[in-house]
Amino acid sequence: MATMVEPPDGIRPRGKHYYSMWQTLFEIDTKYVPIKPIGRGAYGVVCSSINRETNEKVAIKKINNVFENKIDALRTLRELKLLRHIRHDNVIALKDVMMPIHRTSFKDVYLVYELMDSDLHQIIKSSQPLSSDHCKCFLFQLLRGLNYLHSANILHRDLKPGNLLVNANCDLKICDFGLARTSRGNEQFMTEYVVTRWYRAPELLLCCDNYGTSIDVWSVGCIFAEILGRKPIFPGTECLDQLKLIISVLGSQRDVDVEFIDNPKARRYIKTLPYSKGIHFSQLYPQADPLAIDLLQRMLIFDPSKRITVTEALLHPYMSGLYDPRFNPPAQVPINLDIDENLGEHMIRQMMWYEILHYHPEAASANSLLQL
Repeated sequence: MATMVEPPDGIRPRGKHYYSMWQTLFEIDTKYVPIKPIGRGAYGVVCSSINRETNEKVAIKKINNVFENKIDALRTLRELKLLRHIRHDNVIALKDVMMPIHRTSFKDVYLVYELMDSDLHQIIKSSQPLSSDHCKCFLFQLLRGLNYLHSANILHRDLKPGNLLVNANCDLKICDFGLARTSRGNEQFMTEYVVTRWYRAPELLLCCDNYGTSIDVWSVGCIFAEILGRKPIFPGTECLDQLKLIISVLGSQRDVDVEFIDNPKARRYIKTLPYSKGIHFSQLYPQADPLAIDLLQRMLIFDPSKRITVTEALLHPYMSGLYDPRFNPPAQVPINLDIDENLGEHMIRQMMWYEILHYHPEAASANSLLQL
């Protein structure tokens, strides 16, 4: 549980109070009263809280020593930049970012999100039965949120059940945008690590230089299969094993289906794999709706150019009666997430500070007066 403690240096800054949770010190705005810790990751700790001003329950995520690792700092900055612009029912809402006391030396960042009950990973792992309607409902919301992101020119690049938050009433929201990037078709080369291995598309496993929105569609297919079968479809132990598993299910690929592989060594490797005639998805998921199987087959296609798009998936007969384009407008403007990877700590901290100011208009106006 949350325990109120004294500030580490004995000085209590105005508007802040201190709590200890899971041996982690939280320095938070007095309007938030923590309830209990609910999650922990490499970034830090998440706790549920009440906003005393609105009586609303929220989740506060403390990112420890955010500038200690440049990759973590850039991930946090991207998440701040993206979520400031996004307003969608199926994307997690960032409600607040707490103002640090010291502008030039703050180390921790506190993000305040809407509170969700669980995530899809926990639900798939649980013994709770999932009906055909549950499967359809989760998939529809995931596709709907992703369709909005893709219309804003954003690739999520790390979709997995743990990054899909779910409420007791089955509302689903996509979260964790630290790996998200702006998509510019084939112009942009994006070769760095993306996507947890089990959900990683063949073109990423094969180190192809160019990739696009179809990498997210592959991840959705893997998640959909996991909902249907209550276990991961391709739980590879490492990169090459992952490829072998994919080929064992999809079957050996024809020459025309591996032409997209721009790395000659990777293309040769695929051709050395033992022949597999593949396993039909209806054998893997005998209880599934035949339309669900058809949609799954269209998502999990080895060649990215032949994979179904998110919009096409929403219009598939399996989604019949759920999707209406008139009530799902695209994002108004594309969002630019391009950030110079070579920025120094000082510049990243300054950019983060300006992002935080958007949540504190009173401080922003004072800040602009100071600059006059």
